[in-house]
Amino acid sequence: MKIESWSYALLFFISITVQAQQTSAQITKQTEQERLKPILSATPKNKQVLIDHESNVGKNTVDDKKSKQNNDNSNDDWANVIHQSITNSVYQSAFWFDSFFTLDDNEQQKAPKTSAKIRLGWLPKRTDLSPFETRFRIKLSLPNLRNRLDIILSDDSEDDLADLPLETFNSTQNFSQDSFSAALRFVNKREKDRFTDTRIGISSNDLFVRFRHKRRFSWADTHGVKVDPSVYYFVGDGLGARLLLEYNYQQNDSHQYRFNYSVRASQSFRGQKWKYGLYSLKQLGDRRARVFGLVAQGRLNSATGSFTEKYDLSYRYRFNAFKKWLFFEVEPFLEWAKEDGFDTNPGIALRIEGYFERH
Repeated sequence: MKIESWSYALLFFISITVQAQQTSAQITKQTEQERLKPILSATPKNKQVLIDHESNVGKNTVDDKKSKQNNDNSNDDWANVIHQSITNSVYQSAFWFDSFFTLDDNEQQKAPKTSAKIRLGWLPKRTDLSPFETRFRIKLSLPNLRNRLDIILSDDSEDDLADLPLETFNSTQNFSQDSFSAALRFVNKREKDRFTDTRIGISSNDLFVRFRHKRRFSWADTHGVKVDPSVYYFVGDGLGARLLLEYNYQQNDSHQYRFNYSVRASQSFRGQKWKYGLYSLKQLGDRRARVFGLVAQGRLNSATGSFTEKYDLSYRYRFNAFKKWLFFEVEPFLEWAKEDGFDTNPGIALRIEGYFERH
């Protein structure tokens, strides 16, 4: 019997709520810092231009006094109650887990950093009206381990080596338990222009270890390049490697062009799999953004030769509404797949995302 990925999220939140009740008496109350989640990515000169969720660029901080007033006026709001419940449960679970690594019982425990993302979506297209998308990603950073060890539970495509940054839909993806992953991430080096980490965990019912190094270069305040190689080993699939190259051109404070290319190889398949994406990213205001995207993917030196598997053309409109932590996306797209004879297959992706952070 298969368990959908949202079931893992539900079971996790139930378990951490129980843990939180056992430890809440030990935790000093802290004011929740709510930030507007970015829509796009870090730019060559750190301008506010929207998207990569791991980036701090583009976050709109709220004045403490105004934030406190808004919280006081919304205590009876059921949406805020749910948001605070999930946020505090994840935070208190991290606090409880981090307490095992305290060296001095008399020392006041430092506050961990926690974040969670839950996304629901419907992705109908001409040939299939049924695909539903449920995604979650939970990250716990533990201060007693000098914030160098993270616990990550996810079925998010951001952790899928087959996907590109900014790629948001994949009609062939499996949203069942096979996409669930849990990992420990050890940060080897964290600097402004470079990042190195090692991840050990389980993904798609297979144990894995992955080493990644990320390096950024920028010049003239308008150009940026990212080089992101990684090597990984899956017990079932064997050794593999991936290289991601990305170029950003910052036209102005609100408009960016991006090109990225990835190629990967593995003992689990013959040849190499490649993918490239070309994007135009524009921030339309403090709470709105849009992305034009063209993505192509194919194979090199496979058992059946070299060929292009699919093209995707999409327009994504993303906006923040109702709550600072709630985002909506509307993404009409056209798909041309080799398996369908490259016939035009239109569709639309409708999503809602909630972010739950506490530091």
